[in-house]
Amino acid sequence: MQHDITLGFYGFGNMGQAIASGLAESGAVPGENLNAFDLDSAKSAGIEALGGKFINNPQELAETCNTLIFATKPQDMNGALDSIKSSFSLDTLAISIAAGLSISFFQENLGSQARVIRVMPNTPALSSAGAAGIALSENCTDLDKTRAMTIFGAVGNAVVVDENQMDAVTALSGSGPAYYFYFVECMVDAGVKLGLDESQATELAVQTLYGAGKLLKESGETASTLRERVTSKGGTTHAALESFRNEGLGALVNNALLAAADRSKELGR
Repeated sequence: MQHDITLGFYGFGNMGQAIASGLAESGAVPGENLNAFDLDSAKSAGIEALGGKFINNPQELAETCNTLIFATKPQDMNGALDSIKSSFSLDTLAISIAAGLSISFFQENLGSQARVIRVMPNTPALSSAGAAGIALSENCTDLDKTRAMTIFGAVGNAVVVDENQMDAVTALSGSGPAYYFYFVECMVDAGVKLGLDESQATELAVQTLYGAGKLLKESGETASTLRERVTSKGGTTHAALESFRNEGLGALVNNALLAAADRSKELGR
């Protein structure tokens, strides 16, 4: 438990609420140590339900908390930082989950000595099954790293990376859930064409994705080992995998992630 964390959310949308819920439910950070500010005062119900406090202005949020998560939209971040920087203390840890915004962007706005952690979470955090890449500014301490791992570990897994790897994290896990959703859509469409009704095909495809992911995570085996174990030469699985290879699935996936990483770089400029 991190009772020393007094955590504030600047912006309390779906991701902020997911993180706060994970922390409160796991006990990693007590509910009474959670605070939030949002331009939409209706968001107060979410933080108060966890035992936290809704704060009506960003200055008070900065003065109250030793750790701030900036969870507003990237295009609104300049305004958010302008509203808070007069009250921001260099003793406060700043964590950003805004896509594309660099550590230097926050240090230019909050002070060159600000301790900043840049995080790329993903939407399965809403089900406490997220994957997050975490990059720390050079002046972050071991305690700062522990705080970040505690916060994002409460809603899934967190991996520390260099900031120059964040575009790769964005392409792989940040955008990754949509790839799996799309693959399930394609499987359902194919199942319907093969004679299943849509509800049958959906139930089977969703459970197959869930079961395969669970097995991969819990078995400790590599994906290639598990694939080989269920692929009998000349069998049905082998036929499908050969079709994937012949159609260039590996190259297609590689090109898709490169496109996502390139777009992430563009958004960060």
